[in-house]
Amino acid sequence: MSIWFDDAALDWAKTRRDGTLIDTLGIELTELTEDSLRGRMPVDGRTRQPGGVLHGGASVALAETLASWGSTFTVDPKSFYCVGMEINANHVRPVAEGWVYGEARPLSRGRTTQVWDIRITDEQGRLVCVSRCTMAVLPRPSEY
Repeated sequence: MSIWFDDAALDWAKTRRDGTLIDTLGIELTELTEDSLRGRMPVDGRTRQPGGVLHGGASVALAETLASWGSTFTVDPKSFYCVGMEINANHVRPVAEGWVYGEARPLSRGRTTQVWDIRITDEQGRLVCVSRCTMAVLPRPSEY
C-alpha cells in the first residue's frame, strides 16, 4: 500500500523548482515507489568542491530535498505543510563526475514529526552519503 497522499504530487513538485536551489543544483525528482522517493543530482561545477569532488553540502541539499518533498507528499497539502527540523549526514565515498542518486524512505511518520532515511549512491550503486532528516508537520493557518 502506497504511503503517498496524492500520486500526482511528483508532477506538481516538478513545476515548483524554477528559481530554487533545486533548480540551481540540477536536482531532479525521478520516481515515487510504494514507500520511497527517488531523485538524482549531477556532479559538475555546480556541485563540486574546490578539490574536484562532490561537495558534502550538495549531498545534504539533495538529501533534504528528498526528505522535504517526501514528507510533503504524505500529508494533505490543504491542511498541513512540512519543514526541516534537523539533518545529519555521513559522507563515505567521493565522486568526481557523473550523477549521484538519492532514495528517501520514512523511518517514522508521526502526527507532528517525520524522520526520513536518505541513501545517496554513485552510478555504480556504491554508497556515497547516508543521511537522516527530521521534518516538522505543521498545520496550515486558517484562511480568514
